[in-house]
Amino acid sequence: MDHPAVEVFYYKDKEQSCNLLLQLNKLRQEEVLTDVILCSDNAEIPCHRNVLVSSSPYFRAMFCNSFVERQQARIDLKGITSTILRSIVDYVYTGLVTITIEIVLPFMQAASMLQYGRLFEACSVFLQEQLSPENCLSMIRLSEILNCNSLRDKAKEMAMKSFSDVSSSEDLCELSLPELLGYLEDDCLCAEEEQVFETLVAWIHHDPLPRRSAVSDLFKKVRLRYIHPTYLFQFIANDPLIQSSTLCTELIESVRRLMFAVSAKCLCDTSVDFKPLWVAPRRYTCRETLVVVGGRINNKQTSREALLFQDVSQTWQRLAKLPIRLYKASYVCLHSILYVLGGLTTSTKHSQVSATVYTLSLKTNQWRTAEPMLEARFAHQSVSYLHFIFILGGLGPDRQLRNSVERYNSMFNQWESIAPMPEAVLHPAVAASDQRIYMFGGEDAMQNPVRITQVYHISRNQWSKLENRTVKNVSAPAAALDDKIYIIGGYTRRVIAYDTKANRFIKCANLKERRMHHSAAVLDNKIYITGGRYINGHDVIEDSDNFECYDPETDTWASKGTLPYKLFDHGSVSLTCVSQTWEKS
Repeated sequence: MDHPAVEVFYYKDKEQSCNLLLQLNKLRQEEVLTDVILCSDNAEIPCHRNVLVSSSPYFRAMFCNSFVERQQARIDLKGITSTILRSIVDYVYTGLVTITIEIVLPFMQAASMLQYGRLFEACSVFLQEQLSPENCLSMIRLSEILNCNSLRDKAKEMAMKSFSDVSSSEDLCELSLPELLGYLEDDCLCAEEEQVFETLVAWIHHDPLPRRSAVSDLFKKVRLRYIHPTYLFQFIANDPLIQSSTLCTELIESVRRLMFAVSAKCLCDTSVDFKPLWVAPRRYTCRETLVVVGGRINNKQTSREALLFQDVSQTWQRLAKLPIRLYKASYVCLHSILYVLGGLTTSTKHSQVSATVYTLSLKTNQWRTAEPMLEARFAHQSVSYLHFIFILGGLGPDRQLRNSVERYNSMFNQWESIAPMPEAVLHPAVAASDQRIYMFGGEDAMQNPVRITQVYHISRNQWSKLENRTVKNVSAPAAALDDKIYIIGGYTRRVIAYDTKANRFIKCANLKERRMHHSAAVLDNKIYITGGRYINGHDVIEDSDNFECYDPETDTWASKGTLPYKLFDHGSVSLTCVSQTWEKS
């Protein structure tokens, strides 16, 4: 069959514009039909007015309006060298340009003056590629002179991300007070609070006479809540600059009273408006990340592995291994440090109950030993609150159930015994909230579930006990979030939340299986559940590699993938990580 004739054919010559530009450049080089001469220094560059007008609003205004240049055959462009002008004219006719570090600044100035926006941004991109922690503050100064927003934003981003290096540069000491305040109060600053303090001290000492009066304004930008107490009370509190300021000493004293009294009432017991400073969040780039450590792998052996979850890539990365295999140790985070406490050693021929404490910081990725516990124990619970770690119950060297409680005071690096729990239980759900430690359920020495809630009031060193038929959990983790404590599973699918303010339990969305011996950690206002054991449809207990997330806002569960292996009786904590890189062991 004959195809119908095409009545309209649309054709686009992709090479036309390129060839046209090449021909125009050839005409310029041969000085054919050129009608204006651009002059700079002693150089004369013939051009076509219509090409210049088409390429720049600057030349369009010059040649298309009632300016004297419209009638002139020679245009003298002051402030632009002949070398730069030739390069710009070549760029206009060819779209090509070579930018080097020697000419980039006059190039940007000329591009800005002649209104070649894309050329100006090309110079900005070139400068952005030269950025380093050593020059980023100078680049910010330069971007303000050139009015280059893209360079300023990129340099500011580097200054925030590389503040550890930037803070030691001479350029930082040349910042004005408003500029330094702008950095120190920014939530996106990538720095630990100890470094924020050291930066403000170095800035003041650079020019002490006019700057000493700014110490209180700067010190209010230090988020004291996230500074290790030893550093705060032994180093910062004794700094002559801080001691010279009444407001600074009042702020430190407010923190001291809050930590010693363990009472939120201290937020109001000061002439300084302390509460906004105390509740300031961690800086955004001090991101929290999930670390899973220890436990039993595939129901075979006790693990020395420590894993970090990379949220961006949704992958697990191995950290330095625990120095020793520990069965049923406890795991807790304090001051961005992971603590592994006690446990039953399984690396030796004869297992021993341990009182050793191991610590891991993501900054170094190295394990160290800390002050040992007062009692050796395993299958115990631990929880942190303010500058304390609390150790509750467990089994001693005689394998007998303990009701003893001890706490570690990080301010003085020492352990002390405190009031014992009313009833010794094994595998309860434990969490701390609002100056109290809550212990839900568990089992007694005969492995019978107990339906009680035990509450320890931290500031009073007193326990109370309440029977509650709602509570029936064994080997379930608890997680505190806002004013609620979530008890997740424990030989059941049930998830309940205890509202500490309203003193009532709330039913939440169930787990998919009956689950126990798993672990929970709070991250970004969500609860992450890792591993454990579950009871399948045939009432058989199996190990799990599940990795799930519960969102209290929507009361829903979502899968986050799997662990690298099946795991139970492990620990999972959220640790603060300033840098995304660390040494691998």
